[in-house]
Amino acid sequence: MRILLVEDDESLGVSIRDWLTMDKETVDWVQAGHLAVSALQSYDYACVLLDRGLPNMSGDEVLAYIRQKNLPVAVLMITARDSIKDRIDGLDLGADDYLVKPFDLAEMSARIRAAVRKYGEQPKSPILSHQTEFGELCLDPAKKQVTLAGESVVLAHKEYIVLHRLLRSPSHVVSKEQLEDELYGWGEEIESNAIEVYISHLRKKLGASTIKTLRKQGYTLIDTSHQ
Repeated sequence: MRILLVEDDESLGVSIRDWLTMDKETVDWVQAGHLAVSALQSYDYACVLLDRGLPNMSGDEVLAYIRQKNLPVAVLMITARDSIKDRIDGLDLGADDYLVKPFDLAEMSARIRAAVRKYGEQPKSPILSHQTEFGELCLDPAKKQVTLAGESVVLAHKEYIVLHRLLRSPSHVVSKEQLEDELYGWGEEIESNAIEVYISHLRKKLGASTIKTLRKQGYTLIDTSHQ
């Protein structure tokens, strides 16, 4: 999933980002409230980890923006404000959960998963929430399993993300830049031929004609079941 981390403490931000990245999540990290709003206007997130004490715009104001816009995103407040009143205020503002610093990173991951599950049944175009078929190709997002003509296909993590993105727009062209947005968080180094490599791997596993390249445009899935 793609997670927005809003935390101005450098040390904690690095720890959370690295932990979630090791857990194969895509993390965008900003250190000010107004930057969080800009990110939310540009990308779709499964979860926001939100500090309350932020420069320029408080975490409470960011949360108010999220709920006013009815964005279908889980919000976990991460803060040093640990009184019962603080917790109640944060939850009443619309947070799905409230973590007091310092907290255990494994517990944080579990709470993220629990919070995100609440939004799993809501229709949200960037996410495949149900088993999706395209010709003989089938992707089950709940189990993260892919089959072709009923046979299981083992994909590496980033190969799966690329296929997942292509299946969200079947028969439409998905640009290289759109695929890079799915695969990498802000600040991550992107190798110039990374997308081409993953597409090549997918063709070897799914069939050479399954993914078509449109020069200077991007990639699209082809239904080969009738060929």
